Amino acid sequence: MPRQMNKDTIPVRKGEELNLVVLEKFLRETFETLPAGPLEILQFSAGHSNLTYQLKMGEWEAVLRRPPLGPVAPKAHDMKREYKILSELNPIFSVAPKPLLFSDNIDIVGSSFFLMERKNGIVIDTSFPDGIQVTKELCQHLSEVMVEKLVELHAIDYKQTGLSLISKPEGFMERQVHGWISRYERAKTDEIAVVDTLKKWLVDHIPREHESTIIHYDYKFNNAMYNEQFTEMVGLFDWEMTTVGDPLADLGVAMSYWNQSDDSDLLIKGLGREPVTAVYDGFFTRNQFIELYAQKSGRDISNFNFYLTFAYFKLAVIGQQIYYRFKKGQTNDLRFANFNHFVKNLILHAAHVADQKV
Repeated sequence: MPRQMNKDTIPVRKGEELNLVVLEKFLRETFETLPAGPLEILQFSAGHSNLTYQLKMGEWEAVLRRPPLGPVAPKAHDMKREYKILSELNPIFSVAPKPLLFSDNIDIVGSSFFLMERKNGIVIDTSFPDGIQVTKELCQHLSEVMVEKLVELHAIDYKQTGLSLISKPEGFMERQVHGWISRYERAKTDEIAVVDTLKKWLVDHIPREHESTIIHYDYKFNNAMYNEQFTEMVGLFDWEMTTVGDPLADLGVAMSYWNQSDDSDLLIKGLGREPVTAVYDGFFTRNQFIELYAQKSGRDISNFNFYLTFAYFKLAVIGQQIYYRFKKGQTNDLRFANFNHFVKNLILHAAHVADQKV
């Protein structure tokens, strides 16, 4: 088993503990061949939404995913749906983790949950592991792999999978724009001057026709896992938002997360420390990423500023929903205390992108 160079787990955060006794009893009743030894639980430190844990008994490992604590938005954090998505994709897109089981028995961890395989490799976020020689060529290669895997996902025939039964491609972008505007209104806490103008711009510029593919819809660098040689992607995580829709919306979301060195400090540091894409020479700029995607996929990107504008607005709404939960006392995670500043900056940035000619 590859050594865990990325140190992606931490002790379980206070208030987010699982009942060891109940969970171990459930696991031993479900999996008959588990090794002897106590159940050990750690928590994955990344992520601001669903709670994700590493389970370990002897040599056996798995990952448990459950919704965040407290009330959640309607239709959000659907564990059964994410389990179904992975069940369909893992056999044909191996970077998607293999799902192991789904349970809606809330007596086990306090909510529905699912288990999936524990993939091993390196996840890169704000730094490279110690001892890695970071070169311009390495950063360029990692950027290329990110583009290639997104193109590969978008090339899968969704009609040959069960995703067609849980998705509705027709009218996708219209539902997305109006849906995320509604989510913003439900979670609104602060007045932001430009938001009404931005919402009108998005509604007025919805593409009326678009291609439909499988989209990950949370495609970002720290959701990808690489092997120790950094030659290939071996894992891709957080499939909660996956559906069938406009591939350029997926590219837009990816680019809203992809920071580069000349971005504003608020944009780069809004979620914490600077991501490696904004620090090391060799990582693609957003334009380079977009252009290589267009070249490899053959798709027209002439209207891409709409998709990027919408993606920044969507990211702002996700941040606003998290901040709303913090302000209402539904979570005590202090990481979220200043999310209102991040949200305002994303709204302003989205309005700025809307004015650009791409």
